[in-house]
Amino acid sequence: MPSHDWKLSSYDYKLPQSLIAQHPAPKRDQSRMLFLERKSGKISNRNFTEIVSLLPESSCLVINNTKVLPARITGKRQSGGKIEALLIEENNNGDWSAIVRKAGRIKQGERLEFCDGKLLAKAKERLEEGEWLLEFEETERLKERLEDVGLPPLPPYIERRNASDLQNTKDRERYQTCFATEPGAIAAPTAGLHFTPEILTEIGNRGIDILEVTLHVGLGTFSSIDQEDIRKHKMHAEFFSVSPQTLRQLQVYQNNNKQMINVGTTSVRVLETLVRQNFQESSGWTDIFIYPPCKFSMTDGILTNFHLPKSTLMLLVSAFCGREFLLSSYQYAVAEKYRFFSYGDCMLIL
Repeated sequence: MPSHDWKLSSYDYKLPQSLIAQHPAPKRDQSRMLFLERKSGKISNRNFTEIVSLLPESSCLVINNTKVLPARITGKRQSGGKIEALLIEENNNGDWSAIVRKAGRIKQGERLEFCDGKLLAKAKERLEEGEWLLEFEETERLKERLEDVGLPPLPPYIERRNASDLQNTKDRERYQTCFATEPGAIAAPTAGLHFTPEILTEIGNRGIDILEVTLHVGLGTFSSIDQEDIRKHKMHAEFFSVSPQTLRQLQVYQNNNKQMINVGTTSVRVLETLVRQNFQESSGWTDIFIYPPCKFSMTDGILTNFHLPKSTLMLLVSAFCGREFLLSSYQYAVAEKYRFFSYGDCMLIL
């Protein structure tokens, strides 16, 4: 394979700011869908609702049922200075690692007040740059409390003026899939945002199996790559799980060469992790990093949104359909004014 395929700059593209979706489509299933056919190299414009008829007969659709935590909280220091935190991950002691903005002069042991005093924490330990380990007073009920006082952890390219703007929008509902049941993600598995219960029912009525897996989207998914040689990038580990029944079913499907259509890159990473582990563990942590060239074991199709340039997600999709084919499809999508990123349109690759 040409060495330039391992250069990060080979996965770049130009995107007008106006095509970055700031709000979701009026209804979940009203997105546009770019249809990519790998064998023929054909690209065509579709509507998302057409996915029902486009999925291969007797295939299996895999969805990620992770639920986004309202993990963004605003607060103040003892000095009165304003801070903002994005809770990332809970450890075994109930403490949370968090990215804290305006954290420059926070001292170890300092008490922090979030959400108008509804959440109290201690800055327990400085981790990496801008990252702290926070010890909350209400550890056991924290996730429950976040549902009341936390804010949706929207990516920075989705602009909201302030905290009240976040509270007053539909982001709490729409930055969440209709099948989200397992709390733990700090970003949505965005390919799943287009589905409605009705669409899933129609898919099931076609005889297509639907399996649920869980991958709690964290830093591993959206951290940027900071080296030109993509092979040197290390992924943050993210927690995944499947039920014992699903694990057995996936083994049967692999043995029978059933076509697996993964909704989102997170579903891809769960299935490819399970195969590499020979289906030995139904839960654990994965830092699998998929980039070209890659032989996929349980991925025959991917439904995915349009991703940021030079991102790990872009690399994964390139590994599946080819870098040049993907970049040309992105160029086409820009010309056709598709909406990009989390709240944008999607593509189905078969």
